[in-house]
Amino acid sequence: MRIATWNINGLRARLDFVLHWLEARQPDLVGLQELKSTDDQFPSDAFEERGYHAATLGQKAWNGVAVLSRDSIEVRQSGLPGQEEMGARLLTVESHGLSFTTVYCPNGKHLEHDDYPRKLAWLDALAGYFESAHDPGSPAVLCGDFNICPAPIDSWNEKELSGKIFHTDEERRRLRRLLDWGLHDLFRELHPDEQVFSWWDYRGGAFHRGMGLRIDFLLGTREVLERTRSVETDRDYRKKKEGLTASDHAPVIAELG
Repeated sequence: MRIATWNINGLRARLDFVLHWLEARQPDLVGLQELKSTDDQFPSDAFEERGYHAATLGQKAWNGVAVLSRDSIEVRQSGLPGQEEMGARLLTVESHGLSFTTVYCPNGKHLEHDDYPRKLAWLDALAGYFESAHDPGSPAVLCGDFNICPAPIDSWNEKELSGKIFHTDEERRRLRRLLDWGLHDLFRELHPDEQVFSWWDYRGGAFHRGMGLRIDFLLGTREVLERTRSVETDRDYRKKKEGLTASDHAPVIAELG
């Protein structure tokens, strides 16, 4: 089974690009982030024509998450409990025998901005939600755009960016809390020493200059990790395709046995 996560940076602007990717990669279960559209604007028919069921939690112009699955979907949680004012950022479903959660974590902007402590509070709430509503002994996936570089290897320039947004000890501790609970970073477990990024700024030729960050993750419980055969960042879909403009994020894909 092939699972994936992808911040698409606007579904209405990127629909044809996403459909192109689905046709090329044929994933079974996908978490999408940053839809930037409401539920009634979601193009369910386009995905159904390609064999996908969809569950969505949309929001006008901002945020928004969705799950696409070749199997049936049962929604378990829409929105992070207690964090509704932060927008449509979490969706948990049951599909393919997995508890599958997609998240779009707050950006935080910068350390002096009010959004930074809100980001930390949101991450605390996410860890609390998993601790109270999930079982680390069951097959579960938490995926999405976390807006955190877990370690120096995950940043193109840790020396200059250490202590700044995405690179703070406070953000990293909150990600560590999820891992201590029982989740595993599937990519890093299989590739402990490989520097690979999942996001590059559109500006300044960052993608071609290797100026990226690894902030998009597939996290899984032990049972999922033991089934994981491969994990890769799909860099090819950070590039334009047939005149279609890519997101600033690349998909992350894992093959499960």
